[in-house]
Amino acid sequence: MEASLNLDHELYAAGEKRVILFGYGKFGPAIAESLRRNGTQVVVVDNEGHHRSRALEEGFDEAILMDVTDDKKLESLPVREGDYLICVMDDDHMNVFLVLSLRGIYPKHKIFAISDSIYATSKLKMAGADKVIDLYTISANRIHNILTKPVATQFLEGFTTRTHEYSFREIRIPEGSFLHGKMLDEVDFRKYGVVFIGMIDVELGNSFIFATTGVQHKLDSGDIIVCIGRDEDLERFAKIIALPEEPS
Repeated sequence: MEASLNLDHELYAAGEKRVILFGYGKFGPAIAESLRRNGTQVVVVDNEGHHRSRALEEGFDEAILMDVTDDKKLESLPVREGDYLICVMDDDHMNVFLVLSLRGIYPKHKIFAISDSIYATSKLKMAGADKVIDLYTISANRIHNILTKPVATQFLEGFTTRTHEYSFREIRIPEGSFLHGKMLDEVDFRKYGVVFIGMIDVELGNSFIFATTGVQHKLDSGDIIVCIGRDEDLERFAKIIALPEEPS
């Protein structure tokens, strides 16, 4: 699912914050699963009973059946301060209506939406969406990459489709980690069997910094490092960096 791979890094850096996901039809399941793998709590809201049933069957215990066109019911949702609101309804017009309603009810919350047409994208932004994932542009870029960079595209798609034993992983540096305060060039990622790709430095506004930039950065608790490796090596590395001292 392309949409699940193109959500803003700020959203994936949400950590323990929750996501209220509106829609569990075409796009919702893949996005919800991607967020859950990242450790984010997901509350599903849908106006179709069979969509809610599917969410429950797939392990999303907080799945709410609701008429999302009813502002009174939207106001009754268990939305907490800091929650992210994501609109991924199957119908673009419904997404626009929903974003407009949510912006009026929850003016301080971050609202994300997806769009599968260039016309809906501008409407969603005007309605108050903070971020719009334009599936039309994503698809166009993918076709361009297939035509101009077929080898690189195949390589990257191998990771995103999980067709082999390697994968990408975003790992948040926890409080008390021995990595806190270290410079990047002081860390030998290779001895843990992982390859460092880049990082999200919270002090620099959650922007993604590729390893190839050549700029040195100090690691801090809360930063997110992105690595490639075998699943078992990534799991082991995530546990190791939670330690207060680096193993000898």
